[in-house]
Amino acid sequence: MKMDVDKNASDAVVELTEAENELYDRQIRLWGLESQKRLRTANILISGLNGLGAEITKNIILSGVNLVKLHDDKLVSEQDFCSQFLAARESLGINRAEASLSRARALNPMVNISADTQPLKEKSADFFGQFDVVVINGESNEELLRIDNICRELGVRFFAADVWGMFGFHFASLQKHSFVENVIKYKVVSKPNEKVKCETVSTPVQREVDYPAYSTWLDFDINASDYQRKLKRDGPGIILLRVLQNFRSTYKRDPSYKTRESDIALLEKIRDELVPNSTLHSDALGLLFAQISPAVAVVGGVVAQEIIKVVTKMEAPHRNLFIFNPETCMGYVESIGVN
Repeated sequence: MKMDVDKNASDAVVELTEAENELYDRQIRLWGLESQKRLRTANILISGLNGLGAEITKNIILSGVNLVKLHDDKLVSEQDFCSQFLAARESLGINRAEASLSRARALNPMVNISADTQPLKEKSADFFGQFDVVVINGESNEELLRIDNICRELGVRFFAADVWGMFGFHFASLQKHSFVENVIKYKVVSKPNEKVKCETVSTPVQREVDYPAYSTWLDFDINASDYQRKLKRDGPGIILLRVLQNFRSTYKRDPSYKTRESDIALLEKIRDELVPNSTLHSDALGLLFAQISPAVAVVGGVVAQEIIKVVTKMEAPHRNLFIFNPETCMGYVESIGVN
């Protein structure tokens, strides 16, 4: 049975306490009191407490949501210390979600933060139905598709995200999303025979946009002629994403710095099978090991910003695939499955 899409984030009536008004004063000035109230009622799941998960967690906790559930069944490894700043050095070998709790709670004691260590594949619809937004990092396409299907049935907003080295992405599956967008127009205020003077007028406009399911990315043809024409402008980021996800599905792991040369050869093989004579050069495949802090900061900041847009219903979230290019260190948005 499908639940109300906005079950928590918009309908609940809350009043901020004096302490909350003081703590979130700058944010209230930025996006308004009503937006902060919506954030105050939002429950967020962040699964995958790698470096990217830590960055998203930090930003979401600081925004002032109601609840954040940190989920991970993996242990802290030496590789995590490249970018996972919530887990202390002495937490090596401890569950990543549990190791992140102390520093996460210190960021904002007004947010309810807890950890869950049960494997994601064992989680049923009842678990995901507790949240307004679900963010999944570091999972296979098969698991991302399963969870997105559950979230769409429940009316829960879904984000898939990941970073490999200096490359990253996120995909937003938001169903029918309503939001307010400020439309800027210019109004002439000068008198006749005077030099023309204009002032900007901002008018809030209600919009509703449909966001396709994650399956549209899995069905996307990277060899389609209309996409191939975009390669010179945007670079082969989408091809790189497909290669990395195929690597994960095939070998049940990500490329490792410990087997760097052999893994680059495996990536090249997948690339050549997917897109013969691709513009994805081998040099780019050398930038995909561990999670590098600058890429994590950019992608994690973008994902958190998009979650805040969804919860507050202010501005249009990206529609729907964000790619961070490791060679140009720039991001761009590609609309997948959108007419």
